[in-house]
Amino acid sequence: MHTHIPTDLAAAVGAVAKSLAPDVARIRYTIGDDWSGRPAIHFRVVLSDDASQRPKLPAVTNRVEAAIRGRLDFGAMGLLDYYNFRSESECVVLKDEDW
Repeated sequence: MHTHIPTDLAAAVGAVAKSLAPDVARIRYTIGDDWSGRPAIHFRVVLSDDASQRPKLPAVTNRVEAAIRGRLDFGAMGLLDYYNFRSESECVVLKDEDW
């Protein structure tokens, strides 16, 4: 599968994160292969502690995924999209620099 990564990808992801504040603290991503070897983009989304609480969490994660998919054409890029979420508190405890 051929991938075509737009030059404004980082700006587009940043704009989505900004539009979803204060629920979204930041969005980072990596481009590589998924578990089956297909080209993929993996999003790491840090949510505010408030947005990470039930019953709010499902609506927030759905809104994040919809906003990213609405802004980016993964089919045209030749990528599958995957999402992982953590709260700001989890990031502080885990100290994972990739997040």
